[in-house]
Amino acid sequence: MMLLVYAKKYKTMNNEKSTIHEFDLSIIYDFFSNTKRQGPGSPEETLKALSFIDGLTDKSKIADIGCGTGGQTMVLGQNTSCQIIGIDSWSGFINQFNLDARHNNLQDRVKGIVGDMNNLPFQEGELDLIWSEGAIYNIGFERGLNEWRKFLKQGGYIAVTENTWFSDERPAQIQEFWDEAYPQIDTIPNKVAQMHKAGYLPVATYILPQTIWTDYYAWQALRLEHFLIKHSGNKMAEEFAALERYEAALYYKYKAYYGYMFYIGKKM
Repeated sequence: MMLLVYAKKYKTMNNEKSTIHEFDLSIIYDFFSNTKRQGPGSPEETLKALSFIDGLTDKSKIADIGCGTGGQTMVLGQNTSCQIIGIDSWSGFINQFNLDARHNNLQDRVKGIVGDMNNLPFQEGELDLIWSEGAIYNIGFERGLNEWRKFLKQGGYIAVTENTWFSDERPAQIQEFWDEAYPQIDTIPNKVAQMHKAGYLPVATYILPQTIWTDYYAWQALRLEHFLIKHSGNKMAEEFAALERYEAALYYKYKAYYGYMFYIGKKM
């Protein structure tokens, strides 16, 4: 779930000293409620990443950190026999998560809880797999890799998506946008080096297809129309919508320079 990044981009776009506390987060939560995913991704890409994970059994335990409403978590539940815990800071997302788990008859193995990725409720060496699609940047890629590692068993896996530069040089407009929104954005070699330095053997690193972004932004454009009708006259909702449209426009213009990577590592 992209709360910190949205608040930072809101500050950037408005050129004000706004903070995440000054931004009405309920606007973001409302926009993403009752949706399968809160960012680019697809069941196919979740399954592709899962194919690189070995040794999972019905005794294995997975944590999906920053799970949102759990679209990807349900895919994990339907394609493994593991016990799965989804963690997100927003209770509304977790309520929907648990409803969907029951709808998919996964409630005995898949459970969502309200929690903080800065203070995870696990014991050292408890987990076989840590999953995080589109969420690790809320704590920071390098910090997340380092701080979450202790929760993995020896030989356990981590699988995360991360916004990444595809080239060493970028046009100034997109460089400045992401430098402000997420200063830890970096190139593929640097991200892989950070994973190795944190104590993981890099298992797979690959670019997610542009269609996950274009499909997401197409869906978003339709949802924004209804969202603005619902929040007619709400200045912050209008600014949020403008920011989302601006980000989409930047992606279509500069998609050759950045996108999501899946980084999968094994604890050494």
